[in-house]
Amino acid sequence: MARIAGVDLPNSKRIVIALTYIFGIGNTIAEKIIEKSGVNPDTRVNKLTDEEIARLRNIIEKNYKIEGELRTEVSMNIKRLIDTGSYRGLRHRKGLPANGQRTRTNARTRKGKKKTVAGKKK
Repeated sequence: MARIAGVDLPNSKRIVIALTYIFGIGNTIAEKIIEKSGVNPDTRVNKLTDEEIARLRNIIEKNYKIEGELRTEVSMNIKRLIDTGSYRGLRHRKGLPANGQRTRTNARTRKGKKKTVAGKKK
């Protein structure tokens, strides 16, 4: 089992897909990392050699902000918005969508479970 950036990559998956299990690495960045390292993208994680794992680890550590460091940066950005009292900060504080989505319907992911309001008469 390969361990990169504190994340155990799943053995049976292709390396391009397995890299996306690391927070901060999506499909595009995973493909770029594979291209730079010279590893065959169709290789399964359990077939990687120690040298290939080391090359991948070095490229990721030098060029990308991932896992804890990235999570910290994102949370600090949100905290800054909240502290400055910007509109987006207020939306984060209230737990509502911050980017202009409608809230009359939908937005359940941000708002949480429905709270029933007492009988509305017409």
